[in-house]
Amino acid sequence: MDGSTAKVKTRARELGADLVGVADLDLLREIECEPSDLLEPFRYALSLGVKIPNAVFEQLPGRPTPLYAQTYLAANAFLDQLALRICSYIEQSGFHALPIPASQPLDMKEFRSHLSAKAAANAAGLGWQGKSLLIVTPQYGPRVRFVTVLTDMPLEADKPLQNRCGSCTCCTDACVAGAIRNVSTDFHYASREEALDFQKCATKLVNEFAATENIGKPICGICIKVCPWGRKLKKPAESTPG
Repeated sequence: MDGSTAKVKTRARELGADLVGVADLDLLREIECEPSDLLEPFRYALSLGVKIPNAVFEQLPGRPTPLYAQTYLAANAFLDQLALRICSYIEQSGFHALPIPASQPLDMKEFRSHLSAKAAANAAGLGWQGKSLLIVTPQYGPRVRFVTVLTDMPLEADKPLQNRCGSCTCCTDACVAGAIRNVSTDFHYASREEALDFQKCATKLVNEFAATENIGKPICGICIKVCPWGRKLKKPAESTPG
């Protein structure tokens, strides 16, 4: 890892990021952005992730809870602040940086935003695109929220990870909307419909869950809860007697 990349990753972790990766934007040039020329001035995307506590998911009763909804909002707010701080660090180093909000839907019918944070995290090697369309990380499974920073700072890009979902059907079996098709991909799906009956998922989230008292957001969390990746907490290494 070159010096600039190591420094910006260290700074992101000091500010609270649990995961940091660098994506070569050539891997993302074909995806839909708003505006359409969003990526043109930049060369790399920093993907920053923060883990959601396991206990938040373990108490989900087959639907989102007010506690999960508030944790979701808090994580997004923290990530947006983190992205601003990283942009400041990059600008002080003499380069340009643009923060892309962690969760800012521009089209509530299609759930499109400026740039998919999942696509950036996938290209940055932080995880692979699971059957639920969520990014599954080796360390925390899908129990992570992401934010993206675009930059022209010369960085060393990370390599995408191999998909490790295999024959697992946990998210497919648990989907309360019956929307997950149990289809894997090597890198990313040609369209989200390949993996997900998007209308079934959106209808459940918007018409039922978002309308629930004290929820107010189209969120679910069930496919995250049941994913085997990240369910077990890692025990801290024991100190050596002496």
